[in-house]
Amino acid sequence: MPALRKHPLALTLLLSLAAIVAIVVWLTRPRPVAVTTATVTRGTVEATVSNTRAGSVKACRRARLSPAIGGQIAALHVREGQEVGAGTLLLELWNDDLKAQLGHARKSAAAAQSKTRAVCLRADEAQRKLSRLQPLYQRGAVSEDQLDEARTAADAARAECQASRAADEVSLAQVRIIEARLERTRLRAPFAGVVAEVNGELYEYLTPSPVGVATLPAIDLIDDGCFHIEAPIDEVDAGRIAVGMPVRVSLDAFPGHDFPGHLQRIADYVLDRERQARTVAVEVTLDDAGDGQRLLAGYSADVEIIVERRDNVLRIPADALLEGNQVFVVENDHAHRRAIDIGLSNWDFVEVRGGLDEGARIVTSLDRKGLADGVAVRIEAQP
Repeated sequence: MPALRKHPLALTLLLSLAAIVAIVVWLTRPRPVAVTTATVTRGTVEATVSNTRAGSVKACRRARLSPAIGGQIAALHVREGQEVGAGTLLLELWNDDLKAQLGHARKSAAAAQSKTRAVCLRADEAQRKLSRLQPLYQRGAVSEDQLDEARTAADAARAECQASRAADEVSLAQVRIIEARLERTRLRAPFAGVVAEVNGELYEYLTPSPVGVATLPAIDLIDDGCFHIEAPIDEVDAGRIAVGMPVRVSLDAFPGHDFPGHLQRIADYVLDRERQARTVAVEVTLDDAGDGQRLLAGYSADVEIIVERRDNVLRIPADALLEGNQVFVVENDHAHRRAIDIGLSNWDFVEVRGGLDEGARIVTSLDRKGLADGVAVRIEAQP
């Protein structure tokens, strides 16, 4: 140093160089990586199975109705949105010809019945005559020929009565045939419900659907008192679920609200659609009947089948987990990679069985540039 004091310029240059080095070191030092964190807490973790595509709310009973035969609409008794009871006449085709035939058949049947009464009365009279002659014959008051003649007349009259009654049955059967043909022109509600759609107007002609060709139904009837949810799940998850498991249902029509239900049915076959994953259809019934009254057929719905549930376990957010079941733990303002033992998991939380203590802080922003084992971190303010 004494030598440097004799050369002030050299001392100045040395100090300047030291300052420059210090500035460069300061400016090039590794800066802490800004991260967001979460605390390891206790809570509930569920293992769930969700639908692969949006499911739908479906009515327990829905009938797309059309007459059995073609014809012109003569009467339309309902409108869209109308509540109807079981057996209500919805629509009627032109059927005046059948009504006339039915009237004729009924009158013919009535005439045949009147004739039968007359024939059977004569048969009763012949039988009474035979009954009166039998004791007279035993006393010798009448001949055997007279008795045989009365017996033959009674048998013939009884046969005529039986034949006339059989003819009555034929006449009544003809009436029932025409009634059945007439009923084919009428469309009735098979159950109580609401008319969802009417495809047809007065005097339009309805044509039955050809085999294999789907056409619009004349009337779409929905049972609005009972609904269920149908959704597809991936075939790989089918072995994990069972009828009776609890289910959460969410609907776009009711954001932020879940409807509790249970698994009612699992399809007996796998649906294979081109360019889509193979799926199994499941059917979910809501637990609260009042919730069902809020639904409309056709609502889109998502289901979460709860396969297993564990309460009061250590858990971390699912977005904090790295590949290989590792996390970044923040200690002394540095991130340290640590392997953990996990249990149940879902889209929200992962159960921690070992490797972390309650209250530990872990990094949740795993996409931050520069984040690595041992780097300094700075915790961002977060809501």
